[in-house]
Amino acid sequence: MLKPRESIAALDPYRSPIASREGLSLDLNENLAGCSPRVLARLRTLRTADIARYPQREIGERLVANFLGVNPEAVLLTNGVDETLCLLFSTYLREGCELLFSDPTFVMYPIFGQAFGAELVRVPAGENFAFPAAEILSRISPRTQVIVIANPNNPTGTVAAPVDLLRIVKAAPDAAVLIYEAYFDFYGETVLEELPRHPNLFVARTFSKAYGLAGLRLGALIGPPEQIGFIRRFCSPFNVNAVALACLEESLADQDFVRDYVAQVKQGREQIARLCLELGLEHWPSSANFVLVRVGKNAGELVAAMQRRGIMIRDSSSSPGCQGCVRITVPARQQMNGVLDATRQALREIRS
Repeated sequence: MLKPRESIAALDPYRSPIASREGLSLDLNENLAGCSPRVLARLRTLRTADIARYPQREIGERLVANFLGVNPEAVLLTNGVDETLCLLFSTYLREGCELLFSDPTFVMYPIFGQAFGAELVRVPAGENFAFPAAEILSRISPRTQVIVIANPNNPTGTVAAPVDLLRIVKAAPDAAVLIYEAYFDFYGETVLEELPRHPNLFVARTFSKAYGLAGLRLGALIGPPEQIGFIRRFCSPFNVNAVALACLEESLADQDFVRDYVAQVKQGREQIARLCLELGLEHWPSSANFVLVRVGKNAGELVAAMQRRGIMIRDSSSSPGCQGCVRITVPARQQMNGVLDATRQALREIRS
């Protein structure tokens, strides 16, 4: 009888978290302003040959390298950051060795780690989801092969200080340390400039958030050229589709669009924070494009009440330490007043 590897058979099924595409989706941390108009204009110029031919990923990697100010050999474009994780783990994570991360965090870390047969070393976040730097340092062992840190973190929006991240990188020279900067644009702090000094440091970026290209699935892994070369040996040469690559140049070029959306998010975070104070809800300061809010035992009811009003928010109760919490993506400027009013109405409904 055909059988999968034991590590795969033991995985709990993980399906798309999309509840509905009707109404306003504030549950997936997507860019609610959409993508740049320049990207749409580029899409309209695509020819039959652009679709029929295999894509040239290297052209896009040079664009990203030039934008970031790094060596093109240090950049690997991927089919979303999920593929980044898969490639990095498959390159460095041996079965039975350790994957180290703090909890709560992005759900795909433990899924990929378990799939590759790693031992998951989960370090609980500190009070108010503070980054547990000292605890992570204490858990590094000779069996630690990959350490992954989301900064800013998902689902909390909290951040780790660069000095703490570099302490971890230095303390684990034989482990690949990935700093997952999916929400970098809303935060502004990066360890990218530290790459030349640390041969075990990697940074992941995505075009799904601030750039509004989630549907095109485009991510980037940046790291030491020698190590990226090893990962490149395993990566398919045609992993990034031609449409995503065609849109990349215009997306990078329109930084005015990105800055405007980031400004909307920062203003929207403050408005959601004020709403939480008004409604007596605990929340955490966020450096991402979402806010984590503790509703309590009625979290599921609030999600349902918002859905009846055409707005999807994420129940985060299953994440460690997030019982009774919901995660709300910051809407675009023109959507904000409607979301605030709907939240007030929904909360009144469930409290009554």
